[in-house]
Amino acid sequence: MSLMIEGKNIKKTFPGAVPVHALKGIDIAIKTGEFVAIMGRSGSGKSTLLHQLSLLDVPTAGEIIVDNQDILKLSERQKTLFRLTHFGYVFQTYALLPEFTALETVSIPLMMAGVSHGDYTKKAKEILELVGLGHRLNHRPFELSGGEQQRVAIARALVHNPKIVFADEPCANLDVGASTLIMQLFAKLNKDLGQTIVLVTHEPDDEKYVDRVITLDDGLIKKGDGVQLGKTLE
Repeated sequence: MSLMIEGKNIKKTFPGAVPVHALKGIDIAIKTGEFVAIMGRSGSGKSTLLHQLSLLDVPTAGEIIVDNQDILKLSERQKTLFRLTHFGYVFQTYALLPEFTALETVSIPLMMAGVSHGDYTKKAKEILELVGLGHRLNHRPFELSGGEQQRVAIARALVHNPKIVFADEPCANLDVGASTLIMQLFAKLNKDLGQTIVLVTHEPDDEKYVDRVITLDDGLIKKGDGVQLGKTLE
């Protein structure tokens, strides 16, 4: 598999009276088509790392290469376009607009990209069917369960064929049954579509769904199946 993401000496310090060194020099490599989990205790830096890799934040120092491009050298406008075209995002909160149906919600990224009405409607239907919601196209968030709402969010993240899907604790607000269905869905998307997925989770049980686990401890990689390219805790 080719290399999709490479992070070199990623550091993130949050300023203040007592600066917080959230990331202390992370080297990380993720291959195309991998399903990778970033794990660690609360405060270990896992969500912070995801935010740097996904261009939701900018590291204090380091390099991030995505698909052979140094994304930190892009202008702000270029970064916005890169996020819209290359990345998909799934978060703890579903971030669904209450007045929009599932079909309308999933269509939004394609509408923003200038895709025609007929094409974005067709694609949104296909993706909703893929995540098992073909029978809920015209339902609004209040008519959907938490697990169904998260599946709408996943469909929205997938609809523009992103190179990478970043998921930050996507099951944190779900019960055990819904969490299992969501993790099984991610595993299916990874296997059937070859979708590269980077997942932040604190649930040990999620390890069985992924190809590899990268564990953080106090802003450094603790273990991670050969991704320790730089500073690493023993």
